[in-house]
Amino acid sequence: MKGLRIGYGEDIHRLVEGRDLILGGIKIPYEKGLLGHSDADCVLHALSDALLGAKANGDIGIHFPDKAEETLGMDSGLILKKSLEIAEIKSEDIHNIDICISAEKPRLSPYIPAMRERIANLLGIGIGQVSVKAMTNEGLDAIGRGEAIRATAVVLVEG
Repeated sequence: MKGLRIGYGEDIHRLVEGRDLILGGIKIPYEKGLLGHSDADCVLHALSDALLGAKANGDIGIHFPDKAEETLGMDSGLILKKSLEIAEIKSEDIHNIDICISAEKPRLSPYIPAMRERIANLLGIGIGQVSVKAMTNEGLDAIGRGEAIRATAVVLVEG
């Protein structure tokens, strides 16, 4: 079916010591990082799921299983690019992307411009098509206690 299609993605990872914190394809200085089979970039994972979902192609768990040796330590930028291919979405098909990151710490606003640029470059789209926002959970739940970071993403694509 042709026309506009919306995709939604969400991902959450636990914060642990001994891992790099990578969000939106950017390494962020912090004493903890996200635990996961790949590089655990919940921003790019949520966006990958949104792209796959826009075209009813399942989720990253199906295409990039967390028990597979070939996905161990995988760069989430590669997951994002492969998700585009799987969903058969071209750069020109993407209208816009809206991402929200929920994290109590670290403060993410200084890194948002670099995240937007990295995501736009990975997808071959303009930076004006990529919105990234950050919020805290006001001390509530695992995110608010600084135990995890969550990202949600919505995409609008043609096709």
